[in-house]
Parts: sequence; C-alpha cells; structure tokens
Amino acid sequence: MTEATGGRDVPLIRVLGVSGAAAVGGFLFGFDSSVVNGAVDAIRDDFALSDLVTGFAVAIALLGCAAGAWFAGRLADVWGRTRVMLLGSALFIVSSLGAGLTQTVYDLMVWRVLGGLGIGIASVIAPAYIAEVAPARFRGALGSMQQLAITLGIFAALLSDAVLADRAGAAASTLWIGLEAWRWMFLVGVIPAVVYGVLALSIPESPRYLVARGDDREARRVLAGVTGETDPDARVEEIRLTVRREARSSLSDIAGPSLGLQPLVWIGIWLAVFQQFVGINAIFYYSTTLWQSVGFSESASFTTSVITAVINVLMTFVAIGFVDKVGRRTLLLWGSIGMFVGLVMAAVAFTQVYEAIDADGETVSRLPSGWGVLALVGANLFVVFFAASWGPVMWVMLGEMFPNRYRGIALGVCTAVNWISNFIISLLFPAVSGAVGPAPVYVFFAVCAAASFAYVRARVPETTGRELEEMG
Repeated sequence: MTEATGGRDVPLIRVLGVSGAAAVGGFLFGFDSSVVNGAVDAIRDDFALSDLVTGFAVAIALLGCAAGAWFAGRLADVWGRTRVMLLGSALFIVSSLGAGLTQTVYDLMVWRVLGGLGIGIASVIAPAYIAEVAPARFRGALGSMQQLAITLGIFAALLSDAVLADRAGAAASTLWIGLEAWRWMFLVGVIPAVVYGVLALSIPESPRYLVARGDDREARRVLAGVTGETDPDARVEEIRLTVRREARSSLSDIAGPSLGLQPLVWIGIWLAVFQQFVGINAIFYYSTTLWQSVGFSESASFTTSVITAVINVLMTFVAIGFVDKVGRRTLLLWGSIGMFVGLVMAAVAFTQVYEAIDADGETVSRLPSGWGVLALVGANLFVVFFAASWGPVMWVMLGEMFPNRYRGIALGVCTAVNWISNFIISLLFPAVSGAVGPAPVYVFFAVCAAASFAYVRARVPETTGRELEEMG
C-alpha cells in the first residue's frame, strides 16, 4: 500500500509500522492510567486508607510522569529516541512487578512513581518520534495513533481488571498463587511493557537525531525509505540548520514577553491544562468507584467502565479520519462544545443522588434509575467528544506546533504541565467528590470545557499540513 506524493510513493505500510511501534508507549500510558481503576477500592480497604491518601496513592504516579516528561527530551537528544523508549519499557516492567507484589502503601507509592517515570518518558517520545518520521500530509493521522494507543491501553486495562475481578469474585479476593485479583491487575502490565521494548529495538532512529550526531547517510536512508521523502539530501540540509539551533537551545529560548514565556509556549501549556481539567481521568481512574458510589454494583460498575473504554477507542478512529481533513483547531472547538453538553447532563443527574439504608443497615448513596441513565449518557457523550478531539489533537499539536529551535524543551514543559494537571485532578477527585458529592465537581469540569472553547477560538493557531521546519 502506497500513497503518491511529489512523484514518489510514500510507503504507508512502513510509516504506519514504525509509528505504531512508537505509539505502543501510548498503550502503556493508557494502561497505567486506568489499571488502578479496578484496584482503587481494594487498595483502600486493604491498607485502611482515607479518601485523600487513596487519591494520593493513585495520583503519585503522575508526579513521576511529570518528571519523566521533563527529562525525556534531553535524554532523547543524548541517547537517541529508541534507547529512551527501552528505558521507559524497563521502568514500567519494574513498576508492574513491584506494585503487584507490594506489601505497604508506601512501597506501592514508590513503584507507582517508577512506573510514572517510564510513562512520562513514553508520553513525550512517542509523539515527538512520530512527528519526526511522518510526512506532513499524514502527520495528524499518524500522530493520532498515540491517542489511539492510549485508548486501547485504557480499554485493555479496564477489560483485564473486569475479567480478573470476575474470575476471583471481587477485586479484593484471592485469585492465583495466593495473590489477590487487584495485584494481578498490576502484574499484567509486564506484558505490554515487554512488547514495547521489543518493538523499540525494531524501528529506525529518528532522522533528526541521526543528523544531530552526524550520521547523514542513515538519515537519508530513513527519510527516503520510511517517509518517502523525494529529496532526502535537501531535507537533511534543512534539518541540519534547525538542529544547529536546537543544539544551542535552553530554557532561555522559551523565555518571552508574555509572563516570561513565548506566547506559543503558553498556548501549549493551556492546551495541556484544559485537556486534564475537563475531567477525563476522573472517569478513567475512578469510574468504577464513582458508579458504585451512586448505587451501581461492582460488576455493573466494571461493565460500565469497559463500555466507556470501547467508546473511547471507537471515537479515536473518528479523530484519525478527520484530523488532517477538518483541521486541528476545528476539532478542538467542536470537542469543547460536545464535552460541555455531556458534562452538564452528568452534573444535573448527580444532583439527584440521595442517601438510603442498605440491607446491612449502612448508609449508602443511590441515584434514581432514570437519573442514572442520564448520568451514563452524559458521561459517555463527554467521552465521545473528548476522544474525537481533545484526546488525540492536543498530543498532535504539542508534537508539531513549536519551532524546531525550542520544540524539544517546549514539548517537555507542556507535557510536564499536563501530568501535573492530571495529578491535581486525580488527587482531589475522591476527597472533593466524597465531601460535596459528584455534581459540583462535574459543574467545574463543564466550566473548564466552556473555557477551553473560548481559549481555542481566541488563541490557538492551525497547524494542519505544515512541515516542522515551517513552524514559528
């Protein structure tokens, strides 16, 4: 399968292959993000944790993600993109084993941070690598493979959580070799981490890294053979000019007149913040706990979470199909509108939560059946529009919107901000939702969705169809 461009056939199968291999880092990202979903309640009960400490045990991995994202660009410039992918794979293998065999909440936190470092690395390297090897006309779709992989990772984690909990009878019940089901939920993560490491050994190095270390011959081979570049010699010279500027880049290069940073960097930062503050990971980290808290059974909560993950995967294909045709900015705007509507529906439904006495005489929260349907429809409508827009498009834009002279540094800063924003929401959601109920929390998410629309309309530029060397 090929695509003609400029008189030369672009080997689409090859481009898809190397992009897909790099995007497996996104699979780990999604898997790690959601595998804890099914384990949260069991961990809280096993270690007798408060809501705030439970949130911290879940969210602390994201601090590791932020640190990994911050240093990933620098490591990739020194070691190369594929070697840094191997490092991410190794860290996640160790984290999965450690978390599955943890004995206290404190060493669980250590293993979660190590895994976060690996995921943070993968979250930067995958979109950067794909942007560097993909032809401009396909870069949006190929870049969206990162988000597709994330959604597949989320689906795989929630499905495996549901299967393991069902096999054991409950997440806290013993499954195999004396280990509870929630421990196996973490141990399963070793499998995709090993696959990621093997694939990283099979793909070519980025042509930009090759030019930076003086290997022009290999860079030309990759450009011609993978991206279908019609004039690899001219592109190598073009890359060399930008690499020389990048070699002298530092944090001072993103300094500017707008509150100390370049305006474009602020745009990337706000995109990263809005993507998390609309509350997507309140659903993918805590959906099982959320649905149980309003009266769903554990089994129904797991099933609902898996259905939401399937919707997430399917709608990401919509984004892949339209991101290069409709444009990044348009998708973001429509996504903000749809997310706002879905979040308002969920918020209205959650205002009907009431307290009841169960068969054991304990006070529990309940949601009338009709309002429960509205909450489910609203939450899944939100996921539909997020997956078709903000989920993939933000990563595509961060990988391509900055000038090459400071792209690596800016990408690291914005990705770290994304993880920190994720940490804030993940840490506070259990405690705040428990204190005031889910309705006010979803109102906050809806306000953020409305603000994201206003910001994109006012400030975000279109990047569709432009070569990386043209940015800025």
